[in-house]
Amino acid sequence: MKKLVSHMHVSLDGYAAGEKGEMDWIKLDEEMFDFVKTLTDNSDIACYGRVTWQMMDDYWPDAASKPGASKHDKEHSEWYNTVDKIVFSYTMQGEKKPKTSFYGDDFLNKIKELKQNDGKDILLLGSPSTTRLLMEEDLIDEYWLFMNPVILGKGISMFAELKNRKQLEHKVTRNFPCGVTALNFTKAE
Repeated sequence: MKKLVSHMHVSLDGYAAGEKGEMDWIKLDEEMFDFVKTLTDNSDIACYGRVTWQMMDDYWPDAASKPGASKHDKEHSEWYNTVDKIVFSYTMQGEKKPKTSFYGDDFLNKIKELKQNDGKDILLLGSPSTTRLLMEEDLIDEYWLFMNPVILGKGISMFAELKNRKQLEHKVTRNFPCGVTALNFTKAE
């Protein structure tokens, strides 16, 4: 069975973006890019909410061919262009994009169906509101929270309005030179 793995940058106070969606506070470095490549290499489906997918799709399809493209740009662009993408959106159903499927009301059923298959992980990237929806349905098997050394005070929360407590087991902590600490959790059994 496939696992659904969430990958999210968060502030120390639990925000995934600023009030207007800004993410200029996220710290990155080459060591983190290499680590994230291990997550993408272990996934054959990428999952996004509409807003995150639009941001990703505006950049990654041709990132490798831009002047001065970094190693990460080239690697992630190749992955993005080859991986199947599932997007949760009520407004984009029926849209046609290569290797991309859009789901509205049937999104949760599609995720449940995909999880029953063998293969690599389903990687949920960013997408705080979609993450909350999947958390409520207890569909996320593993979390990678990239804690950035910043307190935003307000913004878009990954955890806001959760109806049920989620008990998790800590598995791994990893520190990166840029000051980000990655915390890995799985669902408590």
